[in-house]
Amino acid sequence: MTDAHPGTAAFAFLKGHGTENDFVILPDPDGLLDLSAAQVARLCDRRAGIGGDGLLRVVRSTAHPEAAALADRAEWFMDYRNSDGSIAEMCGNGVRVFARYLQRAGLADAGDLAIATRAGVREVHLAKDGDDGTPGAVTVGMGRATLPGGEVTVTVGSRSWPALHVDMGNPHAVVFVDDLADAGDLFRAPLVTPFESYPAGTNVEFVVDRGPRHVAMRVHERGSGETRSCGTGACAVMVAAARRDGLDPADTGRPVTYTVDVPGGRLVITETVEGLIEMTGPAVIVAEGDFDPAFAAAGPVR
Repeated sequence: MTDAHPGTAAFAFLKGHGTENDFVILPDPDGLLDLSAAQVARLCDRRAGIGGDGLLRVVRSTAHPEAAALADRAEWFMDYRNSDGSIAEMCGNGVRVFARYLQRAGLADAGDLAIATRAGVREVHLAKDGDDGTPGAVTVGMGRATLPGGEVTVTVGSRSWPALHVDMGNPHAVVFVDDLADAGDLFRAPLVTPFESYPAGTNVEFVVDRGPRHVAMRVHERGSGETRSCGTGACAVMVAAARRDGLDPADTGRPVTYTVDVPGGRLVITETVEGLIEMTGPAVIVAEGDFDPAFAAAGPVR
């Protein structure tokens, strides 16, 4: 494959997913690619592009102005964009796929590594592959959840529910419902009020119980619509479920683990006594090739 600046030659891409939350991956170690929101949207278009819930640009931290201050802690920066081209602070599934790419490219080995994001540095552990060659799971230290408080309401059609505002470096409104079908068509953003609680919009998770410390969810991701999985959303759901169930590790003195089923698979989320969130799940690279830069330069399909 050939790495090049758009407009000069074909440039490399890969496609990967974490619990079917899928991404276009663009290796750009020297920070030469300057993609507009329209170009990102075209690359992520499922009918006329590669297709993805978002785009991961792989850049050395020293080569990106937003990550330079983190370069002493993390060599690589995950420049994440939503499928509409908008910039996002974090993507939990994206971090796992980003780490898998680094491993595949020979830039990281099984074990521990650090990845810079707009929400700060995330510590990652790549488990060794199984004896049958099955890729090892990826665990991401997702940082701390914060609960900004305030009354939040989510509305779908004529029905409304109270929601818990959970911040995982990006915003979430978590709703517990009787049936996941209550979420309706999540390609359209649910109404979340008051608007000032989320001035830049929010991700919305609808949650049902499946068993003790076991929940399932659907999600509308800000800037992408309904996706098959959302890593930060699963972490927000775990925190919301634990608080609802009276299982705050700071109070119990014991870590708490929940299994979170998403349409694309299963994630295991743990909150430590220190309040740190850890997410474990799969990450898979499914394709790679060269992209004609003239296509991306044409802008979004209308």
